[in-house]
Amino acid sequence: MKIRFWSIGKAHESYVKAGVEDFTKRISNYYPVEWTIIPVPKNSGAMSEADLKKKEGETILGMLQKDDYLVALDERGKQISSEGLAEFIMKRGNESVKNLVFLIGGAYGIDEAVMKRANYKWSLSQLVFPHQLVRLILAEQVYRACSINRNEKYHHS
Repeated sequence: MKIRFWSIGKAHESYVKAGVEDFTKRISNYYPVEWTIIPVPKNSGAMSEADLKKKEGETILGMLQKDDYLVALDERGKQISSEGLAEFIMKRGNESVKNLVFLIGGAYGIDEAVMKRANYKWSLSQLVFPHQLVRLILAEQVYRACSINRNEKYHHS
């Protein structure tokens, strides 16, 4: 299984870049992993919120493969514990999922068409975080889940 992190927006800001790179490298000890930063559509400043979300959604749907397992990060999604995430990732591996895609949407969230395509909707918290921090939190939590699945010392119950 390959873990893919997709995020709409700018490149990693310097204040999160080192952390994202560190946790991504750690995850690579368990699974092949990659980040894809999806640029905001051209002329986004002139678009309405709805048009921008629709355009971003079209880009995402065009990138997805038929058998990709899509996890949409959304504040209305289900909240799970670190142990629950570990179990979730293990189950996807046991189901022979080829690509486990974690999607961080744009400034206005994720288009409804993408939400309908999502296999799972996950909320990191009821709090709202900047997209840059979500990248770091996501990478750290996926690493934590991998270490839990291997009974390593990183996570303390």
